[in-house]
Amino acid sequence: FRKFNFDVVIHLAAQAGVRYSIKNPSEYVKSNLVGFFNILENCKNKKIKHLLMASSSSVYGSNKKLPYKETHRTDNPIQFYAATKKSNEIMAHSYSHLFGLSITCMRFFTVYGPWGRPDMAYYKITDKIYNNKFIELYNRGNHKRSFSYIDDVVNSIVKLIKKKPPKEKNSKARFQILNIGNDKSVSLKKLLNIIEKNLEKKSKKKLLPLQLGDIKDTKANINLLKKITGYKFKVNLHEGMFRFIAWYLNYKKK
Repeated sequence: FRKFNFDVVIHLAAQAGVRYSIKNPSEYVKSNLVGFFNILENCKNKKIKHLLMASSSSVYGSNKKLPYKETHRTDNPIQFYAATKKSNEIMAHSYSHLFGLSITCMRFFTVYGPWGRPDMAYYKITDKIYNNKFIELYNRGNHKRSFSYIDDVVNSIVKLIKKKPPKEKNSKARFQILNIGNDKSVSLKKLLNIIEKNLEKKSKKKLLPLQLGDIKDTKANINLLKKITGYKFKVNLHEGMFRFIAWYLNYKKK
């Protein structure tokens, strides 16, 4: 912020992960709460024209209504990571109202692809099958997720840069929340089957019960994203995992 002058901030950095938020919540306070506060302060001071910030589908918590819509309740988080992301949304709204910042909160749904996080299920499963290790399938593999390929997510963000939110009716805020994810939901069992076919290897499985803090199913309603940007997700899970595994195998050779 000191060195460069720019109009738009896209803030994607955070301490992510459900399990680690149970083990070490203080890291989430430092990165996700204090860290995001610093972003807001700098955006205010530099009069940034549009802040686009990463939130998460985990804010929907124990909400049973599927697909998730931006208007659904999000005041029942079931893990601390989700609580920090919901807090970010509230912090952002207050700064938008008080200081006239235009802010778009993007609720991402299970983003995957090349160079993805090694702690994500698709990456861990691929890595363990490749290395002939047992994979742990929580909830016996019956979770469902809106797996969202990285290229589609990035294209959505790029489309949103110039789509500043309109002013709200009941406040001075220029603020919007958008789901960004594939509107097709797929089970972990299906994901496992796709990975096995691509690697041409069978997995060794441990079927385990639901983990503390895990959301059973997610499914994105992206009607608002389509209305604002006109963008439709193009990459299905078969194609996306083919691309990821091609990258993974090449990465392992280096």
